[in-house]
Amino acid sequence: MARAERRRDGGWLRNYLLRHAQTLFYAIGQLSRTPLATLMTTAVIAIALAMPTGLHVLLKNMQGVLSGWDSAAQISLFLEHNTSEQAALGLAEQLRGHPTILEVEYISAQQAMAEFQRLSGFGEALNALEENPLPPVLVVQPTLDRQDPQALQALVEELRAEATVDLAQLDMEWVERLYALMEIGKRGVWLLAGLLALAVILVVGNTIRLMIQNRRDEIVIIKLIGGTDAFIRRPFLYTGFWYGILGALLAFIMVELSLLALAGPVNSLAVLYNSHFRLGGMDFLTTGGLMGGGLLLGLLGSWLAVGRHLRSVEPT
Repeated sequence: MARAERRRDGGWLRNYLLRHAQTLFYAIGQLSRTPLATLMTTAVIAIALAMPTGLHVLLKNMQGVLSGWDSAAQISLFLEHNTSEQAALGLAEQLRGHPTILEVEYISAQQAMAEFQRLSGFGEALNALEENPLPPVLVVQPTLDRQDPQALQALVEELRAEATVDLAQLDMEWVERLYALMEIGKRGVWLLAGLLALAVILVVGNTIRLMIQNRRDEIVIIKLIGGTDAFIRRPFLYTGFWYGILGALLAFIMVELSLLALAGPVNSLAVLYNSHFRLGGMDFLTTGGLMGGGLLLGLLGSWLAVGRHLRSVEPT
């Protein structure tokens, strides 16, 4: 008896999965009968999905460019005037072993004076000075993962406590301005994604509503012969599923083609700045988010439309 019960349970599960598989392919068959209308609806969904996805990818590339700037968030350590070259080089070597410091450059007082004479145009006047007023300097480049305002400020305070350091200087306003702009960009992408996600839901919902109206007589007949709401609802839900998947797939192609079109000019610009930067494409996480988002939006739009309009179709 237990074996027969397990067989019945297994048979129920197989029949359930078979019905869903049949409906899945039935829905794509229905869409293939109207290829032009299907393509137009899919293209609208794809454009709505491609815009925030493309902006997200470009923003990630921009973050890569900014994080790769060697001059970003450098800390200048002005040492005491009486600091010897040996002591300055020793401090530089010590700082190079710091886990949050990428590189340290030593600029002697003589090198600083020579550069100042070259850039200021007061070479002869500076030669009249009895002694060099400029101190030795250590230019500290933090590691990339520490380049945020709070972490940099903490590092500046730590370096300022060194005995031979007279002044530690960092342009925090420039760093904070940079990260504020990046944060605005991120939030702008999320706001745009939310608005366009609503547009996808409305497009799918309106398409499903029209399909329900066109098949009104068929739905009435199915209800008259005992068809359940779940049975009637299933093909429309899978139609929304296919719209979401196809729209996301077309959006992926659009974004990749757009990045491919931009790759040549971006590479040429990078060469002019002696950079090895290359425009990156969509990674696995972004692609998965696009496909999953398209699928969920398609299902949600169809579910809302079916739940609202199917109740109005009743036998009279």
